[in-house]
Amino acid sequence: MTEPQDAPTHELSTAGVGPWVGEWPEEDHFDHELLQHGDTRNVIDRYRFWKMEAIVADLDEHRHPFHVAIENWQHDMNIGSIVRSANAFGADTVHIVGRRRWNKRGAMVTDRYQHVIHHESIEALVAWCAAKNLPIIGIDNVPGSVILETFELPERCLMLFGQEGPGLSPEAIAASESVVEITQFGSTRSINASAAAAVTMHAWVMQHVAF
Repeated sequence: MTEPQDAPTHELSTAGVGPWVGEWPEEDHFDHELLQHGDTRNVIDRYRFWKMEAIVADLDEHRHPFHVAIENWQHDMNIGSIVRSANAFGADTVHIVGRRRWNKRGAMVTDRYQHVIHHESIEALVAWCAAKNLPIIGIDNVPGSVILETFELPERCLMLFGQEGPGLSPEAIAASESVVEITQFGSTRSINASAAAAVTMHAWVMQHVAF
């Protein structure tokens, strides 16, 4: 089981903080520009005034062993939000499959701290996962899928999400070791892809992180 890191931070806003008050810290991970002018970034208190590369290095020490992939054949607008959620839940890497370009607005600059790599096709993603011995778990409400609430997500895995609307491509479904769906109780057939990704990542956390 993966141990949780720091306790949740309870900031009242994400507006940041002003310049450092008092004698400056001497540790190398502090950014002198931020110490002098303030830190307005949307980061937890632990990382206030830290250099960006120092934050990434520290995150690398604690990332969880699950990956997230999203198909991007139609320039999906959800990718930015998925990257942001992946950062929040400590995902190892986000994989963009298909078009290389994606709308980063929803990421709220979290892509600076989150590993994001590109694969030209599902076949390329499958080859990458095979080399890493990483099972692919598709997330979609298609015939034959099993419900997330009763499914044991592997500790090491890649969760694969499809386009908003059409969902997983046939190639993605065929590449998945299992296909999992999120139980719904309303009238809509599906939920937003970024919401589905956040729900699934949280389910992984609930199964594998000790609190």
